[in-house]
Amino acid sequence: MKNIIITGASRGIGFEMVKLFANAGYQVLALSRNEKPVASIRHENIHTFPFDICEQDDLQKMVAFISQEWKRVDVLINNAGRLLNKPFSEISTLEFEEVYKVNVFGVAEITKQVLPYMKSGGHVVTVSSMGGIQGSMKFPGLAAYSSSKGAVITLSELLAEEYKDSGIAFNVLALGAVQTEMLEEAFPGYKAPLSALEMATYIKDFSLTGNKFYNGKVLQVSSSTP
Repeated sequence: MKNIIITGASRGIGFEMVKLFANAGYQVLALSRNEKPVASIRHENIHTFPFDICEQDDLQKMVAFISQEWKRVDVLINNAGRLLNKPFSEISTLEFEEVYKVNVFGVAEITKQVLPYMKSGGHVVTVSSMGGIQGSMKFPGLAAYSSSKGAVITLSELLAEEYKDSGIAFNVLALGAVQTEMLEEAFPGYKAPLSALEMATYIKDFSLTGNKFYNGKVLQVSSSTP
C-alpha cells in the first residue's frame, strides 16, 4: 500500500485529500501547523503532528517518522501555501520573504528531505496557482503570492531534469478558482465553480496516476478566472 505525505492538511483541499486517501486505504502523513482538524478525524491510516514547513526541527521530526514507520514515500503533495493580499507598494521585504519561505523555500526543503525515501515510480506533486502561469491574467495585491507560485513551477521543471534517471516524477498543478478559505482571502465574495472536495478528488487521482503520463509539466487545472 502506498504512503502519501500531504502538507497544508488542516483545511480546504488538503483536508479533503487526507480523508479521501485514508478512506481509500492509503497511509497518510498529514502535515500542518494546526494538527487538530486532522487529529479529530481519528482514522487508523492517518498520522499527524504539528508541523511548520519552515522549521528545521519539524522537518527532522518528519524524517524520523518516515525512517522509523514507513521506510519509503510514494507520493509527496506540496499543498501548503501562504497568501498575502496587499498592494505591492505596502509589502515589506519581511512580508515578501515570509510568503517565499512557505511557498518556495519550504517546498524545496521538504522535497529535498523526502526524496531519499522515494524510489522509481514516486511522484512529487506541487500545487501552484494560475497566477503563477506566465501570460495568465494577473490580479492586484498578489505580487508576492503569484510570483512565488511561478517560482515553484520552474523549480519542479528543474527537479524533473535533475532526477530524470531516478524514475521519480515532478509535476505541478496550477489551480484556478476553488471555493476555499484562501480564495475568500484573495477574492472576497467571489463564488468559485469548484468545491475543495472536487479539486481534492482530482489531485488525489492525478498524484496516483499522472506520473505515468507527465514529468516536469505544469497542468492548468482551471475552469474559470480567477
